[in-house]
Amino acid sequence: MTVNWLDTLPYIEIDPLTYSIMLRKSITSIFILLLSLGAVAQELTIPQLSQYIADNPFLMSPTYAGIGDHIKVRLNGLTQWVGIEDAPDTQTLAADARIGNRSGLGMLMYNDSNGETKQRGARISFAHHLTLDRYEDVFLSFGISYNFNQFRIDVENFTDFNGQLPTDDKATTNHNFDLGVLYRFSKFYISLNASNILPKDLAQFNPVFEPNTLRNYYAYAGYSISKNKNSKLEIEPSVFYQYFESDGRSVTDLNAKFRFHDFEDYYYVGVTYRFLNDQLGKPLYIAPIAGLKKNNFYFGYSYQVITNEILGYSTGTHVVTVGMDLFQGISNCRCMY
Repeated sequence: MTVNWLDTLPYIEIDPLTYSIMLRKSITSIFILLLSLGAVAQELTIPQLSQYIADNPFLMSPTYAGIGDHIKVRLNGLTQWVGIEDAPDTQTLAADARIGNRSGLGMLMYNDSNGETKQRGARISFAHHLTLDRYEDVFLSFGISYNFNQFRIDVENFTDFNGQLPTDDKATTNHNFDLGVLYRFSKFYISLNASNILPKDLAQFNPVFEPNTLRNYYAYAGYSISKNKNSKLEIEPSVFYQYFESDGRSVTDLNAKFRFHDFEDYYYVGVTYRFLNDQLGKPLYIAPIAGLKKNNFYFGYSYQVITNEILGYSTGTHVVTVGMDLFQGISNCRCMY
């Protein structure tokens, strides 16, 4: 009689609770691994979620450098998918200021981790603002950014089939550029941008699985609506569209912000609805937002409610922004306001 070797193994009874925990951990581990692999393909692109809505559009486009007639400093913390171990976590520090009457200079530093993938870097931006019609407030701005990025896969927790640690981390340093143009007509604005326009160096990675195209294109447009110049309530609908050249994916944000003015201070509430463009009725998340500017201090918060399968493992994503507006001055050009 032939005995199946599986029949010789001891029978172990697992209670439903233990099985559920084991299954949950297995699914989470596989999910994080897939996220890490995806992050390798999208390096040099820090998570572009709702941070720009927190009165910080410079985080999205170099064309906004110097607009505001003061030095704007914003510190942002983004924690995605709270409750999932090794989920993405990002911190950014951005500052921009005007130079002369028609130009601006900005800097962004960031630190990003996603499982075993780590990246940190900086971006230096320059923008120039032209006045097309000073009576109707029509302005055209051009911006350029130089990007420096250090990316690596931390292998200290990895082992091969023989139980040996890899000899070195997979790491690379990249340099790239962003370009943008911004058109403003009274309270209407639209910005068109191209990010990471140069291909990536694949010397440290497998060119079969790793795309060298990091370019992504995005547009941001909106309009501020108020009853009159003295109205304290301002409504600002806006839309953000981003397209990734490497795989043809694209996402859209539909935003609405309600801003209440109190002399030079203001308070706002709003909401962001993000979706993949081939899944209009299935949002990636819905994010209520709120914030205030009091004297020279700024605070903003967004909680992103996840609407897909991750909801069973995560309580959501938190975005916190704090900042200061320093050394406010007077510019001879309205293009800086």
